[in-house]
Amino acid sequence: MLMNIKKILNIPATSEKFDFTVPDDRLELVRGYVFHTPVQVTGDIVNHAGAVVLKLHISFSLLVTCDRCLKETVQAFSYDTEHLVVRFLNDEENEENYVVAKAESIDIAEIAVADLLLELPTKMLCKEDCKGLCPECGCDRNLTECNCMTKIEFE
Repeated sequence: MLMNIKKILNIPATSEKFDFTVPDDRLELVRGYVFHTPVQVTGDIVNHAGAVVLKLHISFSLLVTCDRCLKETVQAFSYDTEHLVVRFLNDEENEENYVVAKAESIDIAEIAVADLLLELPTKMLCKEDCKGLCPECGCDRNLTECNCMTKIEFE
């Protein structure tokens, strides 16, 4: 979603709200994940006395496979992010700290997808205390108990 922010950049105390769904083709960079619901983005961009701040709320759910027990589950995710928007940068080394409004426009969908990629956990679990599969017999230790671990521990 390309947004022209010329008015917001030039006039202090101006703001604009947005609410949109990220199109599926914009999620091609997010490999290895299956989206169960669309990625919903809400937020606003505000000029606070010359400092332009972009606030995003990103929410969606994924169909994930637990890394410990291999059970498929749907998990909801919700992130809040904030960026300082500038017209240009003199020092390109600090570019990751700012959003540069080239031609007085920003692509909010691109920013949201980049934020989403940075926030996703590297390990997916069906629940925080998942016990996983027994390495000996393969049973799901969340559902049943086996004596394999006891034998391994005492041998």
